[in-house]
Amino acid sequence: QLQACGGGLVQAGGSLRLSCAASGGAFSTFIMGWFRQAPGKEREFLASITRSGSNAYYSDSIKDRFTISRDNAKNTVYLQMTSLKPEDTALYYCAASRFPIERVTTTSLYNIWGQGTLVTVSS
Repeated sequence: QLQACGGGLVQAGGSLRLSCAASGGAFSTFIMGWFRQAPGKEREFLASITRSGSNAYYSDSIKDRFTISRDNAKNTVYLQMTSLKPEDTALYYCAASRFPIERVTTTSLYNIWGQGTLVTVSS
């Protein structure tokens, strides 16, 4: 089970850090990812991180502004978001994948999803 938190209302140019805590064990065996979904749009891949945390992969839309990280001792994955823009407004989801490759960007390859946390960026 995944529980995401850290969303909120922020002004354009501001920062937020999202957290996603996992329960149920075996956290370090999952690829972890962050996605978002804006109203009327499809769910969009943002970032993923390998099991050990040694490699991360990003969508071009948020690269250089967002950073994914994980702490396997705390069973938690993070998404640090900086230079936020109004177009970043969306529900943000964390997800876990058992797919046996490093880079997993496809929604359907994620097995477990958190409930979403809302990020609203005002102009």
